[in-house]
Amino acid sequence: MIEIERIDVFYGEFHVLKNVSLNVAEKDLTILTGPNGHGKSTLLKAICGLQPVCSGRIRFAGKDITRLSPERRVEKGIVYIAENRHLFPQMSVLKNLKLGAYNKNARRDEAANLAAVFELFPRLKERKKQPASTLSGGEARMLAFARGLMSNARFLAIDEPSLGLAPNLRMNVFNAIREVHKRELTILLVEQNIPKIAELADRIHLLEEGEMTFSGDRETALAQDTIKQAFLGM
Repeated sequence: MIEIERIDVFYGEFHVLKNVSLNVAEKDLTILTGPNGHGKSTLLKAICGLQPVCSGRIRFAGKDITRLSPERRVEKGIVYIAENRHLFPQMSVLKNLKLGAYNKNARRDEAANLAAVFELFPRLKERKKQPASTLSGGEARMLAFARGLMSNARFLAIDEPSLGLAPNLRMNVFNAIREVHKRELTILLVEQNIPKIAELADRIHLLEEGEMTFSGDRETALAQDTIKQAFLGM
């Protein structure tokens, strides 16, 4: 579904991503891990059009989207769920969710998508009239996730969804990702707390100093002691 071919990304003169290639097959859950500050979030932003690519190519469903605007990528079903959530704190949970359906392809399915996210996240249904600012950290993370689903997502780029959460809330988020994956969405997940989610992964990639240093299926990754110990916490 997503094909990234030898891309380079800079922040000013700083070379963040260096000749990076990565493929995410349709309906797969792919994990991207590696040290903090080595380009993982930048790669997600490049896929979603939020960070320009200096060279290389990105394809989605076989079509070149390298120069496509972020808005057009959302219309195609490419959705970025940021670590910092980007919620509107004074707006209700319901209004935050409806903002996820702003693109023209999602508006017609707003009611159906809202019913689906309330089934997936019943806590959000209970709190739909509350301001987003009153949610706990885990609930806010769920709201950001659900808002992404409201946009008729086909591909989710999820950036460290468990960061800063207590262990029980972390498991709630991972369970939600598990349920979404069952619905056959394609997911590229940046995550440091790998052990609880690795069993779901179809492929695992390791990004270090802006370069892809390992790409392989789950079994191959888990067979390598250095990857298990340093990055998977196992």
